[in-house]
Amino acid sequence: MALFRFATDPPARPLIRTQNLILRAPLADDYSAWANLRMESRDFLTPWEPVWTEDDLTRASFRLRVKRAAREIATDEAYSLFILDSRSEALLGGLTLGLVRRGVAQACTLGYWMGQRHAGKGHMTEAVRGALDFAFSELALHRVEAACLPHNEPSRRLLERVGFKHEGEARGYLRINGVWADHLLYGILASELRRPTDTDRKL
Repeated sequence: MALFRFATDPPARPLIRTQNLILRAPLADDYSAWANLRMESRDFLTPWEPVWTEDDLTRASFRLRVKRAAREIATDEAYSLFILDSRSEALLGGLTLGLVRRGVAQACTLGYWMGQRHAGKGHMTEAVRGALDFAFSELALHRVEAACLPHNEPSRRLLERVGFKHEGEARGYLRINGVWADHLLYGILASELRRPTDTDRKL
């Protein structure tokens, strides 16, 4: 796995490259692919995300998203990345290592989404493994946290598959689909990251 770290401008090259995927910062030219994938996956994503704003899929909103992602990468605040197939370069989804805390914490929060037609094929498992490797090896973080809705079985299985431990529950943790929802809390430490086996790669 090749990993790259950029401290200034948004990289055109991948931040993370895995066997089948590349993860990189969003670029202005990604707008059409992103808007189309999000729109066709709207019903699939709605139960798991905050309410979309009226201008969520506009080009102007996307430009702001690209600028914010570049700024946050440059300042080591967050790493919002698009997930692309390394062969076709098709956009599959997105992943964020957000809320980076330095000092005594050395931690961040993981979030992700996958386009409906790409879900259930193992892409997100591979992407999350690559992101964890990047977080611990390149960003030198100690801990990555994640949260998911209790009834989101695919997300729970994914987190547990890659090594996250269930650490508790938080009441009214995030406002999802217009409702303050309880979440299961997960965490993984750098010392707990394991390399995937051949069986894992098939999931």
